[in-house]
Amino acid sequence: MEILLQQIINGLVLGSMYALVALGYTMVYGIINLINFAHGEVLMVGALTSWTIIGLMQESMPSAPGWLVLLIALVIACIVAAALNFTIEKVAYRPLRNAPKLAPLITAIGMSILLQTLAMIIWKPNYKVYPTLLPTTPIDIGGAVITPTQVLILGLTAISLAVLTWLVNFTRLGRAMRATAENPRVAALMGVKPDMVISATFIIGAVLAAIAGVMYAANYGTAQHTMGFLPGLKAFTAAVFGGIGNLGGAVLGGILLGLIESIGSGYIGPLTGGLLGSQYSDIFAFVVLIIILTLRPSGLLGERVADRA
Repeated sequence: MEILLQQIINGLVLGSMYALVALGYTMVYGIINLINFAHGEVLMVGALTSWTIIGLMQESMPSAPGWLVLLIALVIACIVAAALNFTIEKVAYRPLRNAPKLAPLITAIGMSILLQTLAMIIWKPNYKVYPTLLPTTPIDIGGAVITPTQVLILGLTAISLAVLTWLVNFTRLGRAMRATAENPRVAALMGVKPDMVISATFIIGAVLAAIAGVMYAANYGTAQHTMGFLPGLKAFTAAVFGGIGNLGGAVLGGILLGLIESIGSGYIGPLTGGLLGSQYSDIFAFVVLIIILTLRPSGLLGERVADRA
């Protein structure tokens, strides 16, 4: 029972990070029907930017409390990621908005490779040890443990989702996003500026990805230029799992995917008689994707066009 509870906690933490990134995918898709495959690299840039800022602050302010250093690094990482995603939308996607769907897809993949290469040049290809800034004393929960960093991940995810829900449903920008998702041309006739809405959507998605990247690096203790590829791919799987274009579906898909992967990795060894170990946990994300696309292509919650944002 303790093992199961521990795997559930690990799954919730992992799923929370997937959910944050999946929201970026589903928001962009809901607005312009584009899958931004460079989104995982935005996560990576956020993590590596925070690593750089933390190093600089530890040198200049060695007595600063860890939580303050992490907070400042997180804010700066969000700003850098937002500026990067804003630029990506302007340079790579906007000129191809009316092009055949294959063109922006290829551009997105190319942008992903470009960002990985630039990050490798700037930060070098070696793994970086991410500093431990929060207390490491685990909290006992019914025989399982959760670290303060994991508690922070769950808390930040809950706050981010609450703020995003409020923004989409109860603000002028949210109404503009929903109107643009419904029909950009009609929205423009009603005074909405689609270009501004799309840019804002990319910025919001980048902030969520940067938060996920910083928390991912803090939780696992490393950062590297390819770290965004697999979480980005799994987050896309989570978005499809829940229903691409549906905010609630992205959250549900992320949480469920994290739970499936974590619980599966804990029991795959006994279930296969030792043939497969926990290192094969990545296969669960893609097995789930294949099953969902086969049985329910629209995802668990489907795509409610009026709620896309």
